[in-house]
Amino acid sequence: MRDLLGWLDHRTGYRGLLRSVLYERIPGGARWRYIWGSTLMFAMVVQLITGVVLWSAYSANAQGAWESVWFIQNQMAGGWLLRGIHHYMAQVTIVLLVLHMMQVLIDGAYRAPREVNFWFGLILLQLVLGLSLTGYLLPWDQKGFWATKVATSIASMTPVVGPSLQQLLVGGTEYGHLTLTRFFVLHAGVLPAAVVLLIVGHIYLFRRHGVTVPKSAKPKEDGYFWPEQVLKDSVASLIVMATVLGLVLWSGGAHLGAPADPAEPYAAARPEWYFLFLFQWLKYFPAGWEVVGAQVIPGLVLALVAAMPLIGQWKYGHRFNLGVGAALLGGIAMLTWQARVEDAADLDFILAKAEADALAERASDLAALPQGIPITGGLVMLRADPLTQGPRIFEANCSQCHRFDGHDGLGGQPDDAPSASDLAGFGSREWLAGLLDPDQVATETYFGATAHARGRMVRFVQRGVAGFTPEVRADLEKVIMAVSAEAALPGQASVDADHAAEIVEGRQLFSSEAIDCARCHTFRDISDGDVGPVLTGWGSREWVLGMLHDPSSEAYYGEDNDRMPLFGVDELLTDAEMGLVADWLRGDWAGQRTPEP
Repeated sequence: MRDLLGWLDHRTGYRGLLRSVLYERIPGGARWRYIWGSTLMFAMVVQLITGVVLWSAYSANAQGAWESVWFIQNQMAGGWLLRGIHHYMAQVTIVLLVLHMMQVLIDGAYRAPREVNFWFGLILLQLVLGLSLTGYLLPWDQKGFWATKVATSIASMTPVVGPSLQQLLVGGTEYGHLTLTRFFVLHAGVLPAAVVLLIVGHIYLFRRHGVTVPKSAKPKEDGYFWPEQVLKDSVASLIVMATVLGLVLWSGGAHLGAPADPAEPYAAARPEWYFLFLFQWLKYFPAGWEVVGAQVIPGLVLALVAAMPLIGQWKYGHRFNLGVGAALLGGIAMLTWQARVEDAADLDFILAKAEADALAERASDLAALPQGIPITGGLVMLRADPLTQGPRIFEANCSQCHRFDGHDGLGGQPDDAPSASDLAGFGSREWLAGLLDPDQVATETYFGATAHARGRMVRFVQRGVAGFTPEVRADLEKVIMAVSAEAALPGQASVDADHAAEIVEGRQLFSSEAIDCARCHTFRDISDGDVGPVLTGWGSREWVLGMLHDPSSEAYYGEDNDRMPLFGVDELLTDAEMGLVADWLRGDWAGQRTPEP
């Protein structure tokens, strides 16, 4: 082995290189305050390694990006851990970079002859922030999509070149495949290459000028980088890695929202915490003045920081620079805190975030079903999901009259009182039992606010059912079982199977003399008077679709239809939209079957 290493050294000179690196003299000896540069380098190496591995499973296109990230997060061995490390190490990198720059500022290591190295560090900070910003879009989820849209809108405010700059970043006028691929090129190619070049230059200049020993430090003998400082740097790097792993395990990994949907605004959009101060800062600027807050003032502040090496030559310049640095960090911390406090008190934001989290969880659940993500992509999968889309269609088209468990389908409360029945549990035994309850039938839950409040059905329940004997009431329960079984609700299937005999008996009792529902309704070819909705297949998907399509049909309310729109006949909703509402109301969304058009 000695001969082999000697041969390698003769050809490469690696021993001399290692000696120059490891045995660099450190004036004043090794110190803990020198760890920031090494831990920052460690964090960037971790980012490079994890980024390359993630790249191997990532698909940089608008139809496959979310899907590939979901695969990494949920199916790739250790993918969630790897992505979590990459996500949180990116945030720790920003913290370490700021701490490193503050150490440089406090120690006065920015003054001559180290000005260029300070400027390199300042540019490096902007590149790292650029990496964070471009990486935000790559999962192609709602949060990243809308946050990037805001960021590129800020770029468009740049005087003269703003619109062209935005178009260059976006890849046209619409956010889509080209936007994603351009941000991926920046994140995985251009910016990392620039970072590597700057780090090489930064280290070269650092080696050239050496360590700056702070005036306040206690005098110590000179030491070497190996082994004292290497040990301190290694311990610090391990602490950084342990912190990141702790964050990953505590949070469960990096969050993945629902697939990006340009047609669905995202009210819960917020930047990551390190950009939150800018988000809050822009609130103080009225419309038309955002460019001042987003570019002019930050540009002036950046210029002031860049001028610190020159200002530091003044007698009181160092103190001035320390004051500027402290004020800048204090202002950023205050604005970040204000943003957090306002969000915590903003009910609309809280509800929007809860909805976004529920949507993200639902998208992940759908992707995990046996049929998986369709070839058309995660967004198409989500748009075909009754649980996701049904409440939205209901809120937009039905909640003016109906309620769903007391709300508008999305948890909101319309200003107007309901004027039609509450459809939560429609088709179930419980819903039908409530309709046939003399104390409930004329309430807002059923017919109380409709034109049927004094109709035949209400009179039958309040006068007839109210006088039923216990024996007849027991028969009525079997009729309720029989009619509700027509719906074939997925959530009621096992109960129906357990009461098959009572359901058969209930079908026979439907037209019994004591109950005589056949006087008004047709049920399985049994009818004495067909003046009410046909109950054959009542509550089934086909029945609900027919009601939505044309409630004025003779099979439903006919001329007695009370203001219910003819959604299909008048083309107010498409067949697919009506199907989503029907499946949602019935509970056909748990993955037992593929939604029908």
